[in-house]
Parts: sequence; structure tokens; C-alpha cells
Amino acid sequence: MTTSRLILRPWREEDLEPFARLNADERATQYLLHRLSREQSDALVARIGAHFEREGFGLWAVEAPGVAPFIGAVGLVVPGFSAAFTPCVEIGWRLAPDFWGRGFASEAARAALAFGFETAALDEIVSFTVPANTRSQAVMRRLGMRHSPADDFDHPLVPPGHPLLRHVLHRLSKEAWLAATATAHD
Repeated sequence: MTTSRLILRPWREEDLEPFARLNADERATQYLLHRLSREQSDALVARIGAHFEREGFGLWAVEAPGVAPFIGAVGLVVPGFSAAFTPCVEIGWRLAPDFWGRGFASEAARAALAFGFETAALDEIVSFTVPANTRSQAVMRRLGMRHSPADDFDHPLVPPGHPLLRHVLHRLSKEAWLAATATAHD
């Protein structure tokens, strides 16, 4: 998939090293349970490939032509845990900090949403993060996602009492996305 500045594409061998750097970066993993080793990062890419095989979508490698051959990953994932809102499809992004603040996450996520609603025929896409992750929540709002405090939850894969336990959930229905897309084209 392409946008005006980005390519969302299948993973390549040369993406493994910069993805491992990203997964070990203190700023990029600030709101995750832990940073990943190179082996764990490579295993994550293998799981991403298996997710594509199983679901027909997943996290795409993101390239910014003329800027960098790999800036991170953006896409759609079926979460592997149970919660009040699952089963569902989550949109997520993880970009290298050098590429933050340029609108790349929002631009790539819009392409992933279009794929989810138009090609994968999803009815709803969610996103979630910890309350302190205001940058990701800003992307969610720019995408037209809506937050209801009633949807907030304790992440079942985070240990009780951990500071990252509580998560906020944002939702976007296909109906709302189609309405916003139609308005944007008028």
C-alpha cells in the first residue's frame, strides 16, 4: 500500500536489524512491558508473518522513500488475549523516535484503516494504550477514533499492580470511518 509519503509493505530481511533497534529503544518502548532482544524482535517478525498468513493482514513494514528504507511498523492485529471487547481487530503502530512528529503514524494508520474497512470488510477497529501515552492517543483522535471511559480496562497480560496495567480503548466503526471519509472528499 502506498500513501503520499509512505509505503506499507511486506517485511524484508534488511528490516530485522532496524526493527530490533526500535524494539530495544528506551523511548519507543516506554509504554511497553519490556524492551526486546534481537532474538525476541526477530521472533516477533516471524509471528507477524504467521499473522498475515492466518488473517490476511498484520503489521506492515513502513518505508519512507527518500527518507529511510524502514521507519517502523503499522497495521492491524487480532489481539491474543481475552477482554470485554475481544474478539476484535486492533490498529497499532511503532515508529522509530527519529521519525516521530512528522505525521507518519497517522498517515500509515489511515492506509491500514482503509485496508481494514474496504478490503478486509471489518465492522470495527480498536486501539488501546496506557493513559500516559498521550502521543498515541493523539494519533487515535486524528484517525477519528472515539474513547469512552466505560471501555477502559486492565490489560490481562500485565501483572496486577504494574504501572502499565490500566489501558484506554478507542474505537472506530466502519460507519463512522465511511462518513468521515465521505466528508473529507466533499
